[in-house]
Amino acid sequence: MSSAYWCVVIAAVLPYVWVAVAKGRPGYNNRNPRAWAARSDNHLVQRANAAHLNAFESFAPFAAGVVLAQLAGVAAQTVTALAIGFVVLRVLHGLLYLGDQPLLRSLSWLGGFACTLALLVLAALQAA
Repeated sequence: MSSAYWCVVIAAVLPYVWVAVAKGRPGYNNRNPRAWAARSDNHLVQRANAAHLNAFESFAPFAAGVVLAQLAGVAAQTVTALAIGFVVLRVLHGLLYLGDQPLLRSLSWLGGFACTLALLVLAALQAA
């Protein structure tokens, strides 16, 4: 189960990776970083900031899914496989966001969501 927990750690750090890309662009203003990103006409800044926000949105359900699946007694190898799949798809999601690949980005988002949903459903079924 240790691998699944490391996946939670990686997923928790991902939003900060994407925002570092946004804030690493010329003209970054730390006085009001959210307004700066919103006003930016740099498409990479906008995409990196969107990847940052989306990574935060996906984290809580994923982390809950890992914990609930583990507590419910879902097989460790299943939890680990879904957690690794989620992280790989979420890293890919961010890279595709930065690369302006909307269709592939959406497919990677869907795959990550499917992993999270599977963890939650398996936990619910196991606990029933």
